Amino acid sequence: MAEANWYVVHTYSGYENKVKANIEKTIENRHLEDEIIEVRVPMQDVIEVKNGARKTVQKKMFPGYVLVNMIMNDDTWYVVRNTRGVTGFVGPGSKPVPLSEAEMKPLGIKTENITIDFAEGDAIAVVAGVWKDTVGVVQRIDFGKQTATINVELFGRETPVEISFAEVRKMH
Repeated sequence: MAEANWYVVHTYSGYENKVKANIEKTIENRHLEDEIIEVRVPMQDVIEVKNGARKTVQKKMFPGYVLVNMIMNDDTWYVVRNTRGVTGFVGPGSKPVPLSEAEMKPLGIKTENITIDFAEGDAIAVVAGVWKDTVGVVQRIDFGKQTATINVELFGRETPVEISFAEVRKMH
């Protein structure tokens, strides 16, 4: 079986979320879950100051673009290319070019699979990063982002915090 890669799809500006929803609907209708794995609109937190008030809002990292993790073949190419709002794949001529490892790192997309020895409900210790020496119970695991969400006590309240797999170890 061919390997899935991340491709960049160009869309009409402002249609990124519609394109994502349309591709996901087509995947479901045509049962292409094994060929088109994930569709993503990369977002980033931006602090806006309006009338003296600071507010964190999510903005699209690349307006007009959607990332698709898929196995490139005639069917998947056709489905994505003919989705309403898509103007084409990014690449020279008509040949889509997958993103390289270096291009994917800043997007928070990791390709190397990390195996973990803990599951939801397990107690883990944070061994690196901002939350070093914190202990928490795993609430959620996200293999796509390779993070575990734990609750930590912050200002007397339980607060969920997302921590990279590389920064934690299981408590014994």
